[in-house]
Amino acid sequence: MSEGTLLELDELIRLHVKARGLELGARRKALSAQAGGYVSAYRGRGMEFDEVRAYQPTDDARTIDWRVTARRGKPHTKLFREERERPVLLLVDLHPGMYFGSQVQFKSVQAGKLAALMGWAAGRAGDRVGGVVISSKGHKEIHPAARQKGLMPLMHAMIELQPQQPDAMIPGRMDLALARLARMAHPGSLVAIFSDFREMGDSAEKHLGSLVRHNDVIACLVNDPLESEVPPAGYYRLGSGNRHIDLDTSQSGVKRKWMDQFTDHSEAVRTLCRRHSIHFMQASTVDDPLRALQVGLRK
Repeated sequence: MSEGTLLELDELIRLHVKARGLELGARRKALSAQAGGYVSAYRGRGMEFDEVRAYQPTDDARTIDWRVTARRGKPHTKLFREERERPVLLLVDLHPGMYFGSQVQFKSVQAGKLAALMGWAAGRAGDRVGGVVISSKGHKEIHPAARQKGLMPLMHAMIELQPQQPDAMIPGRMDLALARLARMAHPGSLVAIFSDFREMGDSAEKHLGSLVRHNDVIACLVNDPLESEVPPAGYYRLGSGNRHIDLDTSQSGVKRKWMDQFTDHSEAVRTLCRRHSIHFMQASTVDDPLRALQVGLRK
């Protein structure tokens, strides 16, 4: 047993049972009805035109059909129904820094579980699932397919490419995955990114901007409690390979810098998401993945 350090295919497959508790289709419909761009994860794309009816005070003014309004002399609004088999693209970032966890499981394992749960829920809602998995071993692109034809290859890719030892991180590697995802995404797709965003580089914002232009995007920041909570006072050697640093957490300056680093990083990701109307959520390695998604998507 990997005991939370490695993703296992059987465990990802068993998550299809828990995914019944994640009503992704219903959640999309509920969030689409919200007016605010940032608070809403899904802004109504991926919907098919159904009919036109007289405008009511509770309707979104953005859906007014101006041609019909002009012709009939009274405001009319467009009605939509959810488009079936909407592409759902999952970016699973499994760089070496994700091979870390102080409690319950590693970040790479939590990211894989979150992606699998969303994939299973999307499949149950009639959507097509695909995406990109990236790690230091390379990357795999899985084009969206119905039922398990897209999700199973995605899960196999997570198993194959997952980190199995710590190594140096490479800033900008995530940008390549975002660029590939932007090329894959057809207008109206739902895109979910599971990462700690530590390998995000200078061109990440450009690719995220391309994604949100015609799609709904969710960014899930995966973290571990040790990243935000200073370990007990003492001397620690941290690092991997030939790169190490020694820390004395009994010093107040070290404590403050430790906490500030995570706060600054998470706030930078949150601000980036706010700037581009991306739905931001967080999931810790100690969280139940289903509960994390339920709470995160509801915000």
